[in-house]
Amino acid sequence: MPTLNKIRTATPWGRSNATVDPAIRRLRAALTLFFALDGFIFAGWVVRIPAIKQQTGASTGDLGLALLGVSAGAVATMMVTGRLCQRFGHQPMTVVAAIVMSLSVALPAHTHSALALGLVLLVFGAGYGGLNVAMNSAAVDLVAALRRPVMPTFHAAFSLGGMLGAGLGGLVAGRLSATTHLTTLTACGLALTAFAGRALLAHPVPRRQHERPATTPRGRSPQADAADPARRPSSARAESVERGGFGGQAAARRTRRLVAVFGLIALCTAYGEGALADWGALHLEQDLDAHPGLAAAGYSVFAATMTIGRLSGTALLERLGQTRALVAGGATAATGMLVGSLAPTVWLALLGFAVTGLGLANIFPIAIERAGALNGPSGVATASTFGYGGMLCGPPAIGFVADWFSLPTALTTVALLAAVAAVVAYASRNALRPPAG
Repeated sequence: MPTLNKIRTATPWGRSNATVDPAIRRLRAALTLFFALDGFIFAGWVVRIPAIKQQTGASTGDLGLALLGVSAGAVATMMVTGRLCQRFGHQPMTVVAAIVMSLSVALPAHTHSALALGLVLLVFGAGYGGLNVAMNSAAVDLVAALRRPVMPTFHAAFSLGGMLGAGLGGLVAGRLSATTHLTTLTACGLALTAFAGRALLAHPVPRRQHERPATTPRGRSPQADAADPARRPSSARAESVERGGFGGQAAARRTRRLVAVFGLIALCTAYGEGALADWGALHLEQDLDAHPGLAAAGYSVFAATMTIGRLSGTALLERLGQTRALVAGGATAATGMLVGSLAPTVWLALLGFAVTGLGLANIFPIAIERAGALNGPSGVATASTFGYGGMLCGPPAIGFVADWFSLPTALTTVALLAAVAAVVAYASRNALRPPAG
């Protein structure tokens, strides 16, 4: 069977005693808090975009260009963060990036032009991109240590944080200025980073290179297995490939192609998440005459259903496998976004946003986890660069298309790319077959 069809053949997941280790539990809890913090701060920023747009006097096109600063800062930082994680470790880089993101979220409220907004968003994007690579790299190793497909639960924390951030942002949108709101986010971010960072730094993430089957052939030591490229986990095999072993350069090219495939899937779906985050509220308020508080709830609804989908993601993956989960998710998201973007009423649009959240819920976590299992932190960084590049480049792309046509028309591109992700996942099922021997 293709690797993508049977999730248990892709990663040696199963019940493990690691789940009862108190240190592992504390590490998982700390990492979950960082995912939630990421979503909370990002959502708190996006619900204030209409206010920042009014404050800077930017047109729709100028706002799209300014938002490109987040994209540029994140993408430029992601590959560098992958190398820094290999050198300094995932945990320290996670803490440093969280501090940068927390401090920089307050900066947009002090800008008064689209140019200044774009420049400060470069810094915010750097913190956002660095945090996502570092914490996802740590999560990939922890998934392997737990030997269960729990990656969706970490991303559920991100979605839950996004839902809370958007919900609270909607409640205070008419009462607090953008400056007060975003400064409060900075204080909350630094406090949570200090709390969760202590636990994260105190408990090293188990390294996947040390993961071994419960039994080894008689007469073979774990050290001998470690020296044998054919017996190493996927990330260690990829490192051996880069040195010329285990199939040479052909196997190395295959690994890079597979990582790129998962990166493309991540890009297509993350594009939709970024578009809804930055343009969903504006679409509801501008095109459907929704109250600002109700418009802010649009992303909250999307984040809520995504959270529900990710909380059930482990059971879904164990039951359906990765191919069915990816294809069904892409098709569901495409249908939901067509409704959300073209609906004539606010409530029907909110329903479309909710369906889109359910569809997109588990596609991105699957893509990032598989890229990391294939090629370690380098795979996570590559797929994250694709994926978060789609999330962060999506909003400016939506802005340009909206200038040419209309915002509802621009949002239909989310449905198109979700459908592309489903097609790529299905078409790649045979290409993802493990190599013989």
